Amino acid sequence: MKDLTKIEEILLVAIWHLKENAYGVKIRQYVSALIGRDLTYGHLYSALNQLAAKEYVEKSEGKPVAQRLGRPRIYYSITPEGFEALKAAASTNEKIWSGISKYALERDRMS
Repeated sequence: MKDLTKIEEILLVAIWHLKENAYGVKIRQYVSALIGRDLTYGHLYSALNQLAAKEYVEKSEGKPVAQRLGRPRIYYSITPEGFEALKAAASTNEKIWSGISKYALERDRMS
């Protein structure tokens, strides 16, 4: 299993949350709200393409959309391998942060 970058991890979480609504604009909105800053489309699609190359996400075309000049939206879904990578990342994050709360970090910062 290939390691995830932080942005890949966040994108997989976004796709998981958005389910069948996981396409570029919606993913970008979700991630930007989550991280508190705008994610550029270049960064978004670069990371989505990396996830597709790792076979952690699949792309599928939707119906043509008038707002997109008749071009179809590209939807993303997580593959079984992607779920395994996401679960592994969650497990690693739990280990990293075990015993440390955000309150402890705040308290220590103020000391």
